[in-house]
Amino acid sequence: MIKLVAIDLDGTLLTDAKTISDTNKKILAEAKARGVKIVICTGRPLIAIKDYLAELNLLDADDYSITFNGGLIQTNTGEILGKTAMELEEVKHIHQLLAKLDLPMDVLSDALCFQFETAAEHPSIYPTMNKALTYVPKTLEALKEDTLYNKVVAAIDADYLDQKIPLIPAKEYDRFEIFKTRPNLLEFMPKGVTKAFGLSVLGEHLGITANEMMALGDEANDLSMINYAGMGVAMENATDGVKSAANFVTRTNQADGVAHAIQKFVFDDLND
Repeated sequence: MIKLVAIDLDGTLLTDAKTISDTNKKILAEAKARGVKIVICTGRPLIAIKDYLAELNLLDADDYSITFNGGLIQTNTGEILGKTAMELEEVKHIHQLLAKLDLPMDVLSDALCFQFETAAEHPSIYPTMNKALTYVPKTLEALKEDTLYNKVVAAIDADYLDQKIPLIPAKEYDRFEIFKTRPNLLEFMPKGVTKAFGLSVLGEHLGITANEMMALGDEANDLSMINYAGMGVAMENATDGVKSAANFVTRTNQADGVAHAIQKFVFDDLND
């Protein structure tokens, strides 16, 4: 029986217009009413998904989200169950790497986003992608050891980004979790911090095993939780790697794929 449904946002629950369909809202409300935990798993901070959580009626003290791709596991009222962040030395190292690759660099620190000039000719498009954050220009010299560094992102045109990713040395993948979360967004996380890690922490807190979870996603940062959950579901619009790893491929994010999978695997189970 599925007791927890972990859902990515962009390309999964959200339409291409960044809205939640009425069908998805209806099915998620029914699942919650039946006692199933609905957990949003995203690279965004909590402040950037509050409107979606409110729309889904997921703002109770026993509602949970996994944010920063597993870097924060928290209740939707803000209580933190688990937190993993980057060290200043790691941020400086990534700064050097992105400057060499001529890629822009933004560092998320809770609701703040520090912006660096690592690619003068290729400025970050992150402010157009995530408008809930406060953007602050920064220099490397101004950073402090005791500041919270959740993750580093490089947001730029997808074609340009795809030219640069193969130039990242293999040793960097040994040091960090590096993955695309959208076609035009590359993210760096502390090693071992993934959405699957977040689900394992939350599952232990709730007494829910991996086999009692369903995870739905479409991009490389969703791969870990799709492999981790007992039922891993890829969207029809997912990358080939995500589809290959999944137990089931549902409809697209434009065609209520989340609702379709929940009806098939959660409600059918509950009715058996």
